[in-house]
Amino acid sequence: MENQRKIDGSHCNLRVYYNDRDILIRDMQQSDAQIITEEEIAQGWDASVEKYEMRLKHQSEGKAISLVAEYRGKIAGYINIYPNSEWGAFGNQGYPEIVDFGVLEKYRRRGIGAKLMDIAEQIASKYSDMVYLGVGMHHGYGSAQRMYVKRGYIPDGTGVWYCDKVCEQYANCCNDDDLVLYLSKKLR
Repeated sequence: MENQRKIDGSHCNLRVYYNDRDILIRDMQQSDAQIITEEEIAQGWDASVEKYEMRLKHQSEGKAISLVAEYRGKIAGYINIYPNSEWGAFGNQGYPEIVDFGVLEKYRRRGIGAKLMDIAEQIASKYSDMVYLGVGMHHGYGSAQRMYVKRGYIPDGTGVWYCDKVCEQYANCCNDDDLVLYLSKKLR
């Protein structure tokens, strides 16, 4: 779905992927980066605006589709789709990867995460019949781990990865955000 929407007092062409009375999913804009960063810091997360600026740069270069979700007009979440990802278990094989997906804690359990995933999978299906993602292994990713399994994602079989490489048996690693398990899903 594509619409024109009034944002911050000015009209601009903006791709809107979903819009109901509560949830709006649209392309990420520059002004979103600082808002998301401030909201994540306020809830105790380790956040930096540079991460979102990098996603916007990748979007402008055509490498990614970066989306935000608004809930009743407030930024509530985000997700990124890399149509031909270079990273992880399926990197450089022509498969899209869902990267850096989050819903701010105060907006959880309202269907925002599910709708972001629905839209991300719809976009990914335009590029391939399979999509993949990496999920962190520590408890902070518990709700995401459960969501992915419920949505039909399965482990790719390479075990856990650490710092973008397969973590070999008995290798030392740290249970931080760089320790991930890759999962994939058939889309059609």
